[in-house]
Order: sequence, then C-alpha cells, then structure tokens
Amino acid sequence: MTDRRQQERLSLLVDVQWESLSGKHSARITDISRGGCYIEAIGQVTIGETIRFKILLPTGSSIFLGGKVIYYHPNLGFGVRFNDLTEQDQNALAQLVDGPRRS
Repeated sequence: MTDRRQQERLSLLVDVQWESLSGKHSARITDISRGGCYIEAIGQVTIGETIRFKILLPTGSSIFLGGKVIYYHPNLGFGVRFNDLTEQDQNALAQLVDGPRRS
C-alpha cells in the first residue's frame, strides 16, 4: 500500500472526543498533520462519513475540528481528512503540529 499523505505527520498522543452517527466516543489521536489525523478507537465509523471531534490539549484548552473518514480498521481506529476548517481552526492546528518542532 502506498502512502498518499501530502503532509508530514507528527506522532502525538492526545485525547479526543468524537461524535458520529453512532454516538459520542472518547479515544486518542496517535498522529496528526495539517491535513488529517489517525484516531485510535474501537467505535464504528463508515468510510466517507463526516465526524466532528474535540482535541483535548495538555494545556487544558481544546480544538474543535471536523473531517471525513477516509479509511477504517475495525476495532483499531480510522483515518480522518480535515475539511471545512476555519482560519482559527487552521491556526490552532498549525500550533499543535508545528509547535514541537520549534524547540
């Protein structure tokens, strides 16, 4: 399988709460980029489904994002491509993704 990612991913473990057609769930993000993320979760999703989620940052603040499920591994997790991000969302995401590299 070829890697179709267009942006570099950052390995990062952060808690996330996500909501989809199957309800509200708690999980964690294991890697993230400006274009998408991988959510490690046992909750069920459908490829093509749009989900909303809240990333819980170690600082106590949160980032609210939305995206489309682009692949799904049952009982393991799923990949999300972000969509419809506001400029504020993009800036918060950039700080999260680029922040660790500045030090």
